[in-house]
Amino acid sequence: MIGFRREVGDTALGLLILIFFSAGSAAGQTVASPVTPGDAVAEARVATVLATPGLVALWDFVAREPDGDRRFVARVPPDGATTYPLDAANYVRDYWAVGRAATYADFPLLGRGPFGEAILVRRETDPDFRPLLLVPRRRLHGTPLDIKGAGKSMSLVVWAIRESGNHALAGIWHEGTDLRQPETQGISRVERGQRQYALFAGLNKPGSSCGHLSDNGAGSFLNRYCLQKCNSAATAPEVPATAAADTLDRSWHCFAMTFDHERHALTGWLDGTAGDRWLDDPQQDRLLSFAANAWLQGRLRREPGLQAGEDPAFPPDQCYEPPEEEPVTVTIERDGPEERVELREYPYTKVRVTLARTSTGWHESGRVLTALRLNPWWFPHALYAPPDVAAGGPFTIGRVIHSSRSVGFTGWIGGVAVFDRALSPGELRRLAALSTPPVADPARP
Repeated sequence: MIGFRREVGDTALGLLILIFFSAGSAAGQTVASPVTPGDAVAEARVATVLATPGLVALWDFVAREPDGDRRFVARVPPDGATTYPLDAANYVRDYWAVGRAATYADFPLLGRGPFGEAILVRRETDPDFRPLLLVPRRRLHGTPLDIKGAGKSMSLVVWAIRESGNHALAGIWHEGTDLRQPETQGISRVERGQRQYALFAGLNKPGSSCGHLSDNGAGSFLNRYCLQKCNSAATAPEVPATAAADTLDRSWHCFAMTFDHERHALTGWLDGTAGDRWLDDPQQDRLLSFAANAWLQGRLRREPGLQAGEDPAFPPDQCYEPPEEEPVTVTIERDGPEERVELREYPYTKVRVTLARTSTGWHESGRVLTALRLNPWWFPHALYAPPDVAAGGPFTIGRVIHSSRSVGFTGWIGGVAVFDRALSPGELRRLAALSTPPVADPARP
């Protein structure tokens, strides 16, 4: 049986909440109420998530083990074989053999949140201390949380207040500690990347909802990092973790990612809305220039013979070849008697095509990538499927294991939910609405 914990954060925060709501009541005003552990609103919200088809696990940071260490556990379907207890760990200590051990005390509690409680991922100043909460691989391998392989869709939803940073919120995303960079000097535990799926607070677009998938656990497009990612159109602002209680209650955002394997679409959603996002001139981007080159290599490879700019050693499975059979729109940029230039928008790319007149009509003489679509992102692969426990990563919350050891995301996390299907826009809007504080009228009994 799952245990529950009722408590408000520190004394000062509790007094602040009391003063705020007492003042609103005295003035006879309608005020936004916090959701606290075990109250009726929190339980109704949990029930909404549990009733959403495809749920694998929901960590609300209220449900705990009844005995022992009383770790946070997930709420799972009735037939779930495990509740995925979360361990506290310092991955720098685990992989570099330096720094102190992490405990639950390193994740202060807010005393309220979308489901009644929230944990704080702090802006750590000790370079040897990067705490996270995790389900070790040995306890998740082969379970419903281990979403992998062909024909698999999924969704990951995180309710959070972003204080700073653009890195990981949750997922199975061990970035590997085998990357050659200054931070990996002297590392004691070297492992290849073990990426499957994860949700980030923006990465290249800070504050956006950035979904990440991997087909091989390692890098993509010959870059050391995986670049298969989407970015929602909207972004979440930065809010100090120490802001006033009413400010925090209004500052929750619902970050989400969905992957529909039938459509090959990886989409980022913020507060139930995806929106279009494009990256112009991707050749100029520090990282996504690798995706632009992967597109170029795929295009050149389809032409007979060795083309100018073609790299014959480029791995075929690293080419980026989204569908470009039928354009969505065509804009004529120049139309002369001997040459025509068209800007063609395809579902995932924008391409400038040059056509030359010949004796047999118009023929394509040049094609240049002008933009990549970042939301949704085209992902035609199966999710990386670790063959055994040793080849797979843990599920982590708050941070992921990565070689650069940066601070990453900081702020409050009030809920993490995983689904084994791509949620619909309507379902995502319903889940996003759960982050809105309920309105209570103090004049009513």
